[in-house]
Amino acid sequence: MIDFSAIRQGTKRIVELSDNLGVTELRRYTNEMIDTIRDLIAECVDSDVVFTPDDPDAYDSAAASAEEVHMSWTLGHVIVHVTASSEEAAFQAAELARGVRYRRLRSRYEVPWETVVTIEQCLHRLEESRRMRQASLEMWPDEPFLENRYVLKSGASPSVTKDQPEINAVGRFILGLMHDDSHLGQIAEIVRQAREARR
Repeated sequence: MIDFSAIRQGTKRIVELSDNLGVTELRRYTNEMIDTIRDLIAECVDSDVVFTPDDPDAYDSAAASAEEVHMSWTLGHVIVHVTASSEEAAFQAAELARGVRYRRLRSRYEVPWETVVTIEQCLHRLEESRRMRQASLEMWPDEPFLENRYVLKSGASPSVTKDQPEINAVGRFILGLMHDDSHLGQIAEIVRQAREARR
């Protein structure tokens, strides 16, 4: 998979990565990311999906209510969050690739996390997201408008340094994968704690 550590450390820019990638690579990286998450939860059972882990650093600035700002996320919550974020990135990338000017409008829908209570639902959401992201790449023209760029909003993502230059469709798609990547450790820790609780 893509190593995002240099971007997070500020020693590499997204454009340095995205300028060497195309639709073929984005398809492969999407499959690798979904497969990685599936591997992390492969041995989970339904009780793991609703297990509330101990997460003293939990903080969500976009929480729906004040009570949820410091709430520890369940596995189901993380799965619907990462899939919604990457789908948004994929569909915004498709617009950029088609030459549509970036409008800073959200293109996001997140399945209510409270409704995801089984491992089957998690796996279905991942596969549905894989299909949607791959389908978004079918919307790219044969010669995408890669010169169609926009400047990242300052503070839009805590994982991205503020001195990033303008990004294009490839860069926007990559940001979705980078967001997925930022939650892999969280998923692994939830699975670890849930497994210990079962024992």
